[in-house]
Amino acid sequence: MVLDSFVLDGKVAIVTGCSTGLGQGMSYGLAEAGADIVGVDYVDATETKEYIEKLGRKFLGVKADLSSTKPIPEIIAKALDSFGKIDILVNNAGIIRRADAIEFSEKDWDDVTNINLKTVFFFCQAAARQYVKQNSGGKIINVASMLSFQGGIRVPSYTASKSGVMGITRALANEWAKYNININAVAPGYMATNNTAPLRADSQRNAEILSRIPAGRWGAPADLKGVAVFLASSASDYINGYTIAVDGGWLAR
Repeated sequence: MVLDSFVLDGKVAIVTGCSTGLGQGMSYGLAEAGADIVGVDYVDATETKEYIEKLGRKFLGVKADLSSTKPIPEIIAKALDSFGKIDILVNNAGIIRRADAIEFSEKDWDDVTNINLKTVFFFCQAAARQYVKQNSGGKIINVASMLSFQGGIRVPSYTASKSGVMGITRALANEWAKYNININAVAPGYMATNNTAPLRADSQRNAEILSRIPAGRWGAPADLKGVAVFLASSASDYINGYTIAVDGGWLAR
């Protein structure tokens, strides 16, 4: 039956940025579908751990600063020590810095692109190497953005990094499909998360954004559960290198 292809029983998923927001929502969705979770964040993911374990799934928390690539080998090793394999990687961790482009600093450029793009690429590489070693294939889900498609305002490094995420998702699919690795991306629209708190606090900007969203509301972390499960499951086996917008219709306007 078709619904069986969405079941993730026995699968192991690494999710970065799992303690709150979109990463937490996707962690919940994957666990609800049957996966055990290796949750990575720079803080303790206590709430995420409690929810997943109440479902009867296993949760391994790994504290790591993904502003550099140094923690990646240890995260992979800890996942393998606990579960013996990896099936799914969700590259969700990311940051944003806002300033007029004419004043934007090199530090704000490097800080954002390091975690949003460089770490994403090398985590993809590490997961792919493990999938090849396991001879199992695997799934990779990168988190892109509306600014993978558009320019945005006052977020040049974020726009560059998220455009890059969509690009490397395509590039890696071209190279890794032969290993039975599916790598796709999710492009959330305007979501109610910590990153968008300044926008939602600005009454004028908030109204402008809501007026453009056909759904008439900000997205929520739970809105990513379904697409994460789909891209992590065998239901998406013939989808590769694609970026799916989950935006309440934003790009249709």
